[in-house]
Amino acid sequence: MNDIRTIALIAGVLGLLAVATAVGQFLRRHPDRGLDPAAVQSFNLRLRGWWIMCTVLAAAFWLGTTATVVLFGLVSFWALREFITLTPTRKGDHRALFWVFFLFTPLHYVLVGLNRYDVFSVFLPVYATLFVLARVAFAGDYKRFLERTAKIQAGLVVCVYCLSFAPALLQMPMAGATPGGNFRLLFFLILLVQFADCMQYVWSRMLGRRLVAAAVSSSRTWEGLLGSATSTALLAAALWWAAPPFQPWQAAIAGFVVALLGFAGGMTMSAIKRDRGVKDYGTLVVGHGGVLDRIDSICFAAPVFYHLTQLFAGAGSP
Repeated sequence: MNDIRTIALIAGVLGLLAVATAVGQFLRRHPDRGLDPAAVQSFNLRLRGWWIMCTVLAAAFWLGTTATVVLFGLVSFWALREFITLTPTRKGDHRALFWVFFLFTPLHYVLVGLNRYDVFSVFLPVYATLFVLARVAFAGDYKRFLERTAKIQAGLVVCVYCLSFAPALLQMPMAGATPGGNFRLLFFLILLVQFADCMQYVWSRMLGRRLVAAAVSSSRTWEGLLGSATSTALLAAALWWAAPPFQPWQAAIAGFVVALLGFAGGMTMSAIKRDRGVKDYGTLVVGHGGVLDRIDSICFAAPVFYHLTQLFAGAGSP
């Protein structure tokens, strides 16, 4: 992972974050500049989230594939915990949840680490789903059965299955791949998702007029979505060299799609929070709520980006 392209990509992102942080601190200390203090605070909090995510990812990358897969496994575990904790469960669900947390989630990431796409692509959506339905039925509690099992299945698919496609990029076979290419591909995905989220906020603040769904989110607008998707597509095209299988136009398509799916992930998770009457999924990340609040966009974007990469790379299933 010491190839010059990987180092240049990570160093460039961290350098830009350092400049943005300096600007954010300057604006915070000079409220007389006429900017909304709340907007400046939100900007600085988003930068803090970027620092945490990029630093942890960079450290995991240099430790290798296994460490990165383990890192994502731990994130999935915590995100699923936040998801399940947010919604009520009954005693009949507890044993099914035990197996979901301590057997299916770790085993799924073992399969990802072993590069067994043929198995992990169906392991959770098929076999874990059947197990959860049967185990809850065997508990003998039929009240709100479909509602309860659907909640567990949704959490498992979004927090574990979908997110796992991000580290699965590390072992995707690609013709003519260069050293560190797969790590750059993963970093490329994370960068696009975070950039799209930031641009959605910026464009909504600048030009936002029409809310997508006012009852779900009071800040996400159609103008923000379009501006975010276009900005992310342009960034992806400019950084096409960081993603081994992509040509500039392919990278632009991937960036546009990632922005759309990331937006959809944020809206979906917001709808769940509104339904439960809470602001955040947790309080682990200071100023940003829980882990799931930070990875909701990645969960939706990762599987689509993975399959787009397969398509453009001409690589079949491992």
